[in-house]
Amino acid sequence: MYLLITILLALTAVTFLSFLACILLLRRRGMLCIRAQDLELGATTARVANGPDSDSHNSPPAEKYIFASSPRRFTWKEVESATANFNSDVIGKGGFSTVYFGRLKNSIPASIKLHHCSERLHQAFLLELDVLLRLHHPHIVRLLGYCDERDEQGVLIFEFIPNGNLQEKLHSGDVLPWARRTAIAYRIAQALEYLHEGSEIQIIHGDINTSNVLLDGDLNPKLCDFGCARMGFSAVRRPAAMIGSPGYVDPHYIRTGMVSKKSDVYSFGVMLLVLITGAEAFDVGNERLLTAVASKMLREAADGEVKKIVDRRLRGYFEEGEVAVMAAISALCIGQNPSLRPSMADVVRIIEEKVPSAMAGKA
Repeated sequence: MYLLITILLALTAVTFLSFLACILLLRRRGMLCIRAQDLELGATTARVANGPDSDSHNSPPAEKYIFASSPRRFTWKEVESATANFNSDVIGKGGFSTVYFGRLKNSIPASIKLHHCSERLHQAFLLELDVLLRLHHPHIVRLLGYCDERDEQGVLIFEFIPNGNLQEKLHSGDVLPWARRTAIAYRIAQALEYLHEGSEIQIIHGDINTSNVLLDGDLNPKLCDFGCARMGFSAVRRPAAMIGSPGYVDPHYIRTGMVSKKSDVYSFGVMLLVLITGAEAFDVGNERLLTAVASKMLREAADGEVKKIVDRRLRGYFEEGEVAVMAAISALCIGQNPSLRPSMADVVRIIEEKVPSAMAGKA
């Protein structure tokens, strides 16, 4: 009954169709920062692990090694050596950077992100580096090092994550089991709680979506791509440019231009819908947001008809009570009023108490 009441309360605050119009308008005008297309690290890592030349990179993931507690400053010569003078495989490419597969000393695999050369992009590199240097969490991709020797051209060096990203995994031929979906949601919720409350300075990720969740060899998630991150705030900040990915952007942010921790909460709520339904957050062909049809789906979940909304590829292998809880969390997260959305600490607590499958193999 409590879940039913909370879902209905949240739904009364959501007007999805107006948000759809806002997103489509911004998209047509080119105002939206589409991070999945700009790559950065998350969108294409699986091409290395699953592509025709994957054997050449078939090394243990970087997390199996012991690294120094702090990222190291690399020389440009070391970066060239690790990437064979930037002739190694390109594992991602976007408007702002190119990511190369590299090998560090002792053959440690790495993802090496080279920012394109310009003064503006170098400032973006320095901001992202400033954020990454403050982070240490098991479910956030690890920064191994960086190179800032070259004027207007920076390099970030990350642990290599071999199993692609969540977006690719959800929409590939393989079916991601329900328990693994809940575990991924729980661990990303923990990472966001850390960013919002547990790191030395509060951080807004700014671009939570399935392409920015990497999966290691055991399908454990690693949050990546901090190119849209904002930090050092007490309430809200107005960013210089639009941030986020289509389908995941907080409508309150679209209307006001103000970003806050609750913007990440909204995007996480959309991610939960994607994990539950297996659908795309933004259907490019139909130019339709998943949240535009969420009201009906969440009401069905509240009425106990969870089978109607769950990814059919799961073929009934899921716990209906857990689906109802995850749907209720999603409904609260995507509410129109940011002040009524839960904190990520609240989300973590609810999952721990109500979704047992998420706790299997707890990390």
